[in-house]
Amino acid sequence: MRYLLDTSAILAHYRQEAGWQEVQTLFETEDAEIFWSVVSLAEFGRRLKTLGAKEADILFVMDTYALLFTEIIEVDPAIAKLAFVMGCRTPQRLPLIDAFIAATAAGQQAILVHRDDHMTAIPAELLQQRILAAKQNDGHTA
Repeated sequence: MRYLLDTSAILAHYRQEAGWQEVQTLFETEDAEIFWSVVSLAEFGRRLKTLGAKEADILFVMDTYALLFTEIIEVDPAIAKLAFVMGCRTPQRLPLIDAFIAATAAGQQAILVHRDDHMTAIPAELLQQRILAAKQNDGHTA
């Protein structure tokens, strides 16, 4: 199976919050291909900064996590167009960063793994999803 981890899933794993064991299981599954969007890479780093981590530590964590993924996927024009379509077809507001991440998953024919309520509104014909256990609301999204 192919999976793309949203920033919320990576943060859950890193912080051992609700849903982290599901992410760990994916990492341990031999035949799983696990992707990371380059957009999530940056978003993950910014979230760690918001949580008080130092830049050098964040860069180390980002490099360490990158080793767990089959590939880090860059945004290209096809993904950008799909992100636009997803935003148009999702009945509630879909933040642009999340549209890019979801479109990256769809472009890889991967299941998007996340814990963001607003992503659940993306039409099923556009994206396969695996929703992790919800986190305690700390006032921030991934």
